[in-house]
Amino acid sequence: MSQATTLVGLFFLLLALYCGTDPFRHSAISDFPDFESYPVDMPAWSQVPTETDTQNLLQNSEIKFLNQVQGPESIVFDPLGRGPYTGLADGRVVFWNGQSWTDFAYTSPNRSELCNPKPSPLSYLKNEHICGRPLGLRFDKKTGNLYIADAYFGILKVGPEGGLATSLTTEAEGVPLRFTNDLDIDEEGNIYFTDSSTKYQRRNFMQLVFSAEDTGRVLKYNPSTKETTVLVRNIQFPNGVSLSKDGSFFVFCEGSIGRLRKYWLKGEKAGTSEVFAILPGFPDNVRTNEKGEFWVAVHCRRSMYTYLCSLYPKIRTFILKLPIPAKIQFLLHIGGRPHAVVVKYSQEGKLLQILEDSQGKVVKAISEVEEKDGKLWMGSVLMPFIAVYNLN
Repeated sequence: MSQATTLVGLFFLLLALYCGTDPFRHSAISDFPDFESYPVDMPAWSQVPTETDTQNLLQNSEIKFLNQVQGPESIVFDPLGRGPYTGLADGRVVFWNGQSWTDFAYTSPNRSELCNPKPSPLSYLKNEHICGRPLGLRFDKKTGNLYIADAYFGILKVGPEGGLATSLTTEAEGVPLRFTNDLDIDEEGNIYFTDSSTKYQRRNFMQLVFSAEDTGRVLKYNPSTKETTVLVRNIQFPNGVSLSKDGSFFVFCEGSIGRLRKYWLKGEKAGTSEVFAILPGFPDNVRTNEKGEFWVAVHCRRSMYTYLCSLYPKIRTFILKLPIPAKIQFLLHIGGRPHAVVVKYSQEGKLLQILEDSQGKVVKAISEVEEKDGKLWMGSVLMPFIAVYNLN
């Protein structure tokens, strides 16, 4: 055996020992001793849509409110068309009155100086459980009440006058909501929502992405009985949810797998779910426009790296134990740099349109797309602005 071969063998032996013990705790999962990677049942690569926006049309978007809003996840307009309203990283829901942003609502009764302004959305992570983190927002068009999915405080409601939101539900089947993410509300006031994980909170969302663990749930809150029931369980990072225009079904995003799933509410298939669409990447929120089409915010496109890591969890765990910080591992997961993709689907699940900023020059990341008056309003938990794209 040559000296070179011996040295190479010794190097890999030491690397394996390092990853096995993580002695200096520099890895992305060093603070999570019970971390486990789960296999992801990825669709065949041949099923992934190949369509692209070669013109990078999202680069024509207007950046609004730069550094005035930190991490605007969800964007809504009230029944009178006023707004936008959006939830921020500091725990507030704010309202654009046409001239400036004003405080509208908040979800935590424990707010303090810990929630004061900070330089970036990620700066708030460690105190989110104190300040609150409003994610999905929906207005009841009949009452004007705003419903909020707060990552830490569950599903809440606040009246048209704003203020401290009232808690509606914080658990289901005795299991606390640990990462409440998005919601929608039907004509009867029933709320359909996602709990992305019963193991990881949102402040550890990167570890949830890395793990792909399957404790996520899709749930229903009945305002008449005040009961919360689980509709679908064992989902890997369920995220956005949106009702169809006729209310016969809703779709929800499967974040780890990268697809939309349809859950039937009416008809012969009521109470069952099926695959609605395979996405070109990993989704965040989904919203229905006036035509009944679905706009999906895609957090990042798929890459062969994420595809293989999803299929082989042991390899994923080995890479995660390398002395590489979580933020760098996350960048590897999203393809090396933030980039924006939005996709529109028909009511039947047919891909209709893709808009991109594949280089992340203007719109670096998108969490949600809200279509209003011929424009797409796009927010992101990671960005300090709202992007607006003119469809016309």
